[in-house]
Amino acid sequence: MSRADPAALDGECVLVLQGGGALGSYQAGVFEALAAARIEPNWLAGISIGAINSALIAGNPPGKRVERLREFWEQVSSAVPELPFGVSGPWRAKLNEASALQVMLFGVPGFFVPRLQPAQLQPRGSPGAISHYDTAPLKATLERLVDFDRINHGATRLSVGVVNVRTGNFSYFDSNKHTIDARHIMASGALPPGFPPVEIDGEHYWDGGLVSNTPLQYVLDQPGGGHRTVFQVDLFPALGDLPDSIGRVAEREKDIRYSSRTRMNTDVELQWRATAESVQRLLAKLPADLRDDPDARQLAQLRPTCSGLDIVHLIYRTKAHEHDSKDYEFSRWTMREHWEAGRGEVQKTLADPRWLQRGPGSGSVRVIDAARGTA
Repeated sequence: MSRADPAALDGECVLVLQGGGALGSYQAGVFEALAAARIEPNWLAGISIGAINSALIAGNPPGKRVERLREFWEQVSSAVPELPFGVSGPWRAKLNEASALQVMLFGVPGFFVPRLQPAQLQPRGSPGAISHYDTAPLKATLERLVDFDRINHGATRLSVGVVNVRTGNFSYFDSNKHTIDARHIMASGALPPGFPPVEIDGEHYWDGGLVSNTPLQYVLDQPGGGHRTVFQVDLFPALGDLPDSIGRVAEREKDIRYSSRTRMNTDVELQWRATAESVQRLLAKLPADLRDDPDARQLAQLRPTCSGLDIVHLIYRTKAHEHDSKDYEFSRWTMREHWEAGRGEVQKTLADPRWLQRGPGSGSVRVIDAARGTA
């Protein structure tokens, strides 16, 4: 593809997927629209449901990725199938709440099931004593739908965020550094107290969203050298209205807790680049004997991780009929609604003049958010 082609990208193309449970079908719609526009990421970074979607993409050949995403989302939404008629307004909100209650009571097909005995009656220290649901179905689903050999030996990089239960440290399993299997994906989505921690090499891990619900900073910190285009897909909006009911308070609290700090991250990245560039200019002015000083050599390592950075921000906008249960409401009709919203947001963004006319990267940091403007 020539650079005149709006779909043509220089350097790395990264898809960054936030955690958000049932809202993750929005990410599937985003990927379908990107693939239709011939934009194929060569690096996927995800947390929680974002890690699952990332594995489904990275662990399949390009022609099968959308099919595998659809198979997964059709399965997990199969307990509450499509309605034969449309419902809106207050009745839609009630149906969504009923669907979320069903998930709490019976689990999600191919994902998790409730334990037969409550945690208080389970042997102390057992998985059942420290979680309400069994995620064995997710392991079987991942092993059926994801080719982990492709992840570990293919050209598409995969990074998933986790938290070490013992140390509290946030870390990443990265296919450039580790051998990835179903456990690593499950660990990234092991949100307590619902799901048990996952043991890997003697350590136990929980959902990375406990510390940070987006892998953006990890991606920005990794060395690359060339231009980097990041499609960041958020499932919880940072901006919102003052809540007018106790139910809306719970929803707004969840949005704030799990939303990304994209503007903060990009501001820090801009400051870091300015500092690194100033350091390099200063070092170039030093005499040779001072450039060999250990402190100068240490400063010389301060360089931007890539030559230029474009961040395309795609955010799911909560519907009026959704409340604080939106991340565990797995009905078929809501899944399709989220999926279509993701497709539509990408189509809108790729038609935006700021994307079409962006030109070659100049070493700067650019943020494109069709809903809010460009930073």
